Amino acid sequence: MTADESLLCPVCEQGRTGPFRTLGQQVYLRCDVCEATIMAPESRLPEDEERRVYELHDNHPDDPGYRRFLSKVMDPLLPKLPAGARGLDYGCGPGPALAAMFAGAGFEMSLYDPFFYPDPATLERRYDFITCTEVVEHLHRPADVFRQLNSLLEPGGWLGIMTCFQTDDSRFDHWHYRRDPTHVVFYRQGTFEWLAEYYGWHLEIPRKDVVLIRR
Repeated sequence: MTADESLLCPVCEQGRTGPFRTLGQQVYLRCDVCEATIMAPESRLPEDEERRVYELHDNHPDDPGYRRFLSKVMDPLLPKLPAGARGLDYGCGPGPALAAMFAGAGFEMSLYDPFFYPDPATLERRYDFITCTEVVEHLHRPADVFRQLNSLLEPGGWLGIMTCFQTDDSRFDHWHYRRDPTHVVFYRQGTFEWLAEYYGWHLEIPRKDVVLIRR
């Protein structure tokens, strides 16, 4: 990769990134088109350390508090789904609680996670809906994943994303979401609005930090 190519935004692949913040050893960049904030590649954890952080997550499928948290994306998505819809929990982690919740509501669910459920056959099917909760902030190549998710959706299918939106730049330095070393991309509401226009998606934001996209 050349120095010039390294400036291309990994979210929209249309804008160029420039300096935003340097906080200790972590360097952050800002895209001049989609306004995403990106941790510079040299600041990211090595893959083995990244996985160790994920293994520390205690997200048990039967934890009522965790299920309430996930209901923030499930509740607005559920009324949009026809009976018998097939779903994919993309980036489900070691404890696929949301998939269990949708399965309990009568939907057929598949799982994919590059660390914990890395079955490539799962990515060769198409789905009526895909959930992607607390995932997109971890992506090193977000544009590749957005294209992939778009291709995995049936026409008219829904993609539900949950991630903390970045809002006030003055709070970024001490923001709890930034402090997770595996969070390498931060999205504004305007970032998702830009992506929806670019991909031709219908976009809904039913509540804070939740995005629903219809292909």
